[in-house]
Amino acid sequence: MIESPETNPAAEPSAVPEVGVGPWEGPWPEGEQWDPELLAAGDRRNVVDEYRYWKHEAIVADLDSKRHEFHVAIENWQHDLNIGSVVRTANAFLAKEVHIIGRRRWNRRGAMVTDRYQHVRHHPTVEEFTAWARSEGLVIIGIDNFPDSVPLETYDLPRNCVLVFGQEGPGLTPEVHQAAEATLSIAQFGSTRSMNASAAAAIAMHGWVRRHVFGQKVS
Repeated sequence: MIESPETNPAAEPSAVPEVGVGPWEGPWPEGEQWDPELLAAGDRRNVVDEYRYWKHEAIVADLDSKRHEFHVAIENWQHDLNIGSVVRTANAFLAKEVHIIGRRRWNRRGAMVTDRYQHVRHHPTVEEFTAWARSEGLVIIGIDNFPDSVPLETYDLPRNCVLVFGQEGPGLTPEVHQAAEATLSIAQFGSTRSMNASAAAAIAMHGWVRRHVFGQKVS
């Protein structure tokens, strides 16, 4: 039996493994992207191995060179706690930008510091957001369960679009619903009426990736 503080108070707790990598071993690499402080002390950030020891601004610049064409927006009228998770997922799928509609302040805890690498833009009103989207030639696509919603699974998502999510509970506002070219629903098979907003955002973003990165056709 493995001893632990619960079975034996004298037993030492298991050491928590450190995240990331320690100081660089061997001759330092050459290039403007490398951060001397990280090379000397180690890199404990939540970044993929490709970006270990890179300067923050170098990582953002490299991401900017290959971001996808879709944007993500979420309404924030009641300080929605899901926004941080949406930002983190948008970073994972390399969205062009994340847009906060409504209140400027949002809980960054769920973003796990990924907001440092993801462009986030604020729009005080739905009207300002929709005007911006149209000026950029982006198709507004709402994600919610409305009587006129069509299945995400069979909808051919446009390449240049902004996926808009309502906040937990009330969902999309009537203003966004009306402004959207289409509103898409996500198929559900259990007893619940809705799913978490951040989960819905992840599913929708992955739908865009499957269509435009992997070329999977919808039926």
